Amino acid sequence: MSEGVDATAETGDQGATPGGRAMPSSLYVVATPLGNAADLTFRALAILRSADLVAAEDTRVTAPFLKRYGIAATLVSLHAHNEAQRSRTVIEALTAGRSVALVSDAGTPAISDPGARLVRDVHAAGYAVVPIPGPSAVAAAVSAAGLAAERFAFLGFLPTQAKARRILLETVAPLPFALVVYEAPHRVRATVAALAEALGGARPLVVARELTKVFETVARMPLSDAGAWFDGDPNRVRGEFVLVVDAPDAPVTGEEVLPPEADRWLRALLAELPPARAARAAAAATGLARDALYARALALRPPQAED
Repeated sequence: MSEGVDATAETGDQGATPGGRAMPSSLYVVATPLGNAADLTFRALAILRSADLVAAEDTRVTAPFLKRYGIAATLVSLHAHNEAQRSRTVIEALTAGRSVALVSDAGTPAISDPGARLVRDVHAAGYAVVPIPGPSAVAAAVSAAGLAAERFAFLGFLPTQAKARRILLETVAPLPFALVVYEAPHRVRATVAALAEALGGARPLVVARELTKVFETVARMPLSDAGAWFDGDPNRVRGEFVLVVDAPDAPVTGEEVLPPEADRWLRALLAELPPARAARAAAAATGLARDALYARALALRPPQAED
């Protein structure tokens, strides 16, 4: 999206741009730094200083952050376990003409973080919701990934249950998009293994670790090499992760026509294996292209198959 510069947004005598002060009966969704405190925007700082109430994912994290900037805001917690209750509290504050800033522990709220329900409820109640853009782990990782794909799909945290995770990955595997995943350190190895199994080891992976922090790492490799990369240094499994898998290579011109025996192989294998593994086994046995076999396996798989 091309953007122009608003000449009216120049700083005035009070040192704040128009719209830089929290207005009554408005909810501000405020992005805060991922790690480097210098990434806080001037506008975010102005809103946090002027808001009547700050709704924070964890007040123990936000309180020292605000103190760093001399902000003595009234804090309330808003997290995954109390969001419904706190939404009522926030709407009551908006009804009373107060302004509210929503923040998460780091980055942009309501993106794999609490806040989406609150935003939805505030919209429904008829009050203004104002985004204060800034740091985002998704945007930071994608910008540093060097993707061939022109589009990406953000999957957030993958399901913890193996079957649900596999079904999701098998659904998105054929898409001509890069895939972006958040992950925690204790699950990152299992997740990259699941990605390799479902998507194929040849697809490029970018591991973005501890973005904007002291030990920031951005590394690019084939998915099949990820296990060895993590093994190379125990520190590589520490911190917070964004995993970016580039889109599959564009197919060669003309769709590959599979011989009849491909269906026989796949039907037999699908009786015991999910489509990704069945395609890999059939490719090893027949020498046919795995991507074509995988697409055919998805078509052959019974709609309500249980693994």
